[in-house]
Amino acid sequence: MSIAKRRLSPQESRSMALVAARDLLIEAGPQAVTLKAVAGRIGRTHANLLHHFGSASGLQKALAQYLSDSVCGTIAQAVIKSRTGEGSVRDIVDLTFDAFDKEGAGALSSWMLLTGNEDALDPIVDTIHQLVDDIAVGGHEDREMHEDTLTLVLMALGDALIGERLADSLGLKRDAARDMAERHLEQALDRWKTEHETD
Repeated sequence: MSIAKRRLSPQESRSMALVAARDLLIEAGPQAVTLKAVAGRIGRTHANLLHHFGSASGLQKALAQYLSDSVCGTIAQAVIKSRTGEGSVRDIVDLTFDAFDKEGAGALSSWMLLTGNEDALDPIVDTIHQLVDDIAVGGHEDREMHEDTLTLVLMALGDALIGERLADSLGLKRDAARDMAERHLEQALDRWKTEHETD
């Protein structure tokens, strides 16, 4: 039975729409993430998606939340592994940079801001903030962890938007920003380990 014929629960329909929206974002850019395009991709009607998301900006905001939840969960696991020696700092850097570049969060963020959806970044910012509080030793009071996260996210976002052109114009390799972020986080992790060895 095809997707179009099978009756889906509201949650299944919403999840399918978000997966389709993410695929459209990656394939064709944020301007392609419309209710009509997503509906066509999953065999649903425009009215059906309007019911779930309220508007195109509602769909985009839900997509931002979907991306941030998915990405932050993966990054949190990478952070925990790096602290125990199972994973590397580069894993954290690559996951974060890929979220904004290959997964489309950077393009989505800039598009939503340009189209006047000023609260567009709230889901991403809130989820990253919660992630940092969850993995930080002192919770919300772990200021150094917040500063390291700010640095990493700003570097990843900037790299997604202009990194390739900027690196090329400066005669640097494409991964230069990732390498810089890795060095910064390695220093932060070394500092964290030193502080907690004495606890």
